[in-house]
Amino acid sequence: MVHLKLILIAVVAVHFWESADAKFGERGENSPRRRRCLDGSTPRRLKKRETKLTLDISGSETCHDLYPRMSCCHPRKSVHQNPHLRSARIFSVSNNTECAKLLEEIKCARCSPHAQGLFHSADQEDSSDREPVLPLLCQDYCSEFYYTCRSHIPELFQADVDEFCLYYGRRDGGLCFPDFPRKQVRGPASNYLDQMEDYEKAEEMNRKHKQNCYCAQEILRGLRQPVGIVNCGDGSQRLFILEKEGLVKILTPRMELIKEPFLDIHKIVQSGLKGGDERGLLSLAFHPNYKKNGKLYVSYTTNQERWAMGPHDHILRVVEYTVSRKNVNQVDQRTMRVLLEVAELHRKHLGGQLLFGPDGFLHIFLGDGMITLDDMEEMDGLSDFTGSLLRVDVDTECCNAPYSIPRSNPYFNSTNQPPEIFAHGLHNPGRCVVDQHQVDTNTSLVILCLDLSSKNSTSGRILQISKGKDYEHEPSLYELKSSSGALLVGGFLYRGCQSRRLHGTYVFGDRGGHFRALHKSSSGKHFQEKTLCFGSSGSCRSSLTGHVLGFGEDELGEVYILASSKSMTQSHSGKLYKLVDPKRPPVPEECRRKVQPPEPLITECSRLCKNGHCTPTGKCCCLQGWEGDFCRIAKCDPACRHGGVCVKPGKCFCKKGFAGSQCEQVDRDVHRDSREGFLDQIIDMTSYLLDLTSYVV
Repeated sequence: MVHLKLILIAVVAVHFWESADAKFGERGENSPRRRRCLDGSTPRRLKKRETKLTLDISGSETCHDLYPRMSCCHPRKSVHQNPHLRSARIFSVSNNTECAKLLEEIKCARCSPHAQGLFHSADQEDSSDREPVLPLLCQDYCSEFYYTCRSHIPELFQADVDEFCLYYGRRDGGLCFPDFPRKQVRGPASNYLDQMEDYEKAEEMNRKHKQNCYCAQEILRGLRQPVGIVNCGDGSQRLFILEKEGLVKILTPRMELIKEPFLDIHKIVQSGLKGGDERGLLSLAFHPNYKKNGKLYVSYTTNQERWAMGPHDHILRVVEYTVSRKNVNQVDQRTMRVLLEVAELHRKHLGGQLLFGPDGFLHIFLGDGMITLDDMEEMDGLSDFTGSLLRVDVDTECCNAPYSIPRSNPYFNSTNQPPEIFAHGLHNPGRCVVDQHQVDTNTSLVILCLDLSSKNSTSGRILQISKGKDYEHEPSLYELKSSSGALLVGGFLYRGCQSRRLHGTYVFGDRGGHFRALHKSSSGKHFQEKTLCFGSSGSCRSSLTGHVLGFGEDELGEVYILASSKSMTQSHSGKLYKLVDPKRPPVPEECRRKVQPPEPLITECSRLCKNGHCTPTGKCCCLQGWEGDFCRIAKCDPACRHGGVCVKPGKCFCKKGFAGSQCEQVDRDVHRDSREGFLDQIIDMTSYLLDLTSYVV
């Protein structure tokens, strides 16, 4: 009787469980606790011999490595057996690319014990002859998958990234792919569900891992192909954003974009629209004493003036400007002075970065321009600077030259090399930085430079630039290779205050959005590389999406990231992000600095030098035809004659009775009128005397 009661209770319990399962089945489909295969069946627990069999059948990249305990795939069946299915055609990409690796991961999603939840509503069509193509992707993973594979599977990516992730992405916070710890270098996974028995433990591990990640805080959007961001160092904490077509815009400390551009030279800048074309506005550097002299230096590509004809494609020009005396947020374009021009044959490997070091010298980094020896002969020596780091002194008192050569340059007295060259042998310097807090053993600057390979832009090297070195044969500090096959992008040596963990590390990445940090080992002799993971939008309130275009830093040393979802210059899809450590307050109390409003130029030279230009040291250099203090005296050559006054260069103001460019001619009409008037006066006087005499008589 007791056994009968126990059996009856068990039957009732099973019936209650099934009814509850049917009642809450819809909610349970998406629950990470409920394990269901794509066909609704329960997953199988794999045995050791079955995982070994899976390894033999599937090859090196196996799904059992991702789901070692529970699986929805039979060990003797392939994940995609029907070649006519759309998903089978998509997953047929077999080349050794980063996209193929992602597809191998996604293909294994059908073996996940949560496959039914992952593929729920992945395809909107209910047709029985068509299977779901992709699982529901986590938002950070979705954008990565889009940009990595869109060129390999064009039939799948007919929409832009937002529409694609709106269809295939998971936005309700439920289960999404990947649902396993990814072993790639790219960064942490969004979910850690399998390889552990209970979901609470997985969530705890996920939160713990996210605490070690950084956040990309979105600051600004709507930029048009941004290529750089710099600060002027005057205490105003303004950020200057460079756009490729020739515009520089100002972002205030309140993160407001000033409508009028700081500099607009798009009419003379020659920019490229196609991918890989580096032409355009290249770099901007402010003089270390910008607060007093208002000097800034810009590099860009153009085809103007005497270079319009020739074997080259364009020229790379370095120009000096001065900020306007009337408007601190605009450049006076009339103050333009050309420092340097280099002819270029090709549109890649241009370089063009400008930076000032603590020594006060201007450093100009130039790529090799993909120029061969035959090209150099054809261009008649106009490319002697290619592949070099130039160092010049712009604080010169000489008015006949825009810069002078520092005596410490290695080729100062050389007859074989241009004296401007500081080091050479570079290929394609992507981003170079000067460590403001460190010097090398020779008490000179420590310059770290990311130099991309001459043949493969996905590999590069970190160089520590030293005086006179030829880096065609010099060993590098560290060899780099992009994990995703994307173009490497050089970053900055972090010396900010907000993140203590990053202090002293070199932050860089690639265009695919994969970031890494390079820091010296405890011995100081070797560099160690680690992945710099970024949290998702759920943990950071915003996530970095699109192609990474460049890095920048503000006056406090904090790092910023520029990105764009499209490569064309016309699109306004550029965004600005700030690198933030979530373990610290966004602006810790010890990191706060008082904002100083920008001040207009008040130097004596800027006020009084009307017919010339001011050097960075404050000397007024006169234009041709002017002389004297602050160029107030016009010069006429030859000098004005007969008391004439020189009012403009080459133009005299003559006294009455003289004419000509130098007052050398006598005006005969004036003299004739003068003589006739004198005779009339004599006749009148004679008549008056005769009348007076007759009256007396």
